[in-house]
Amino acid sequence: MKIEALKKRLDRNRPMSSVTIRIPEDVIEDLKQIAPLLGFSGYQPLIRAYIGQGLRSDLERLQGDTVSALVASLKRRGVSDEVIHEALNEVVRK
Repeated sequence: MKIEALKKRLDRNRPMSSVTIRIPEDVIEDLKQIAPLLGFSGYQPLIRAYIGQGLRSDLERLQGDTVSALVASLKRRGVSDEVIHEALNEVVRK
């Protein structure tokens, strides 16, 4: 994730939308129990944290898969490992 996108994600005042989701009552009770133990003010912030963790994990995995596919494609086209490595280092430094 780029630095600017990360800064926006960390902004506490970013716009929010309300959603409705059906969750079993026993799960809600478990969330209410565990939220304060994990330092959350309630179960809804805990749910947002869980969603954020899963989303970040999937974004990283999928973006990583894209990079891996690109590298493999460049190698098939005869681009040397050295050039690919230099290009990846250049992108990471930005």
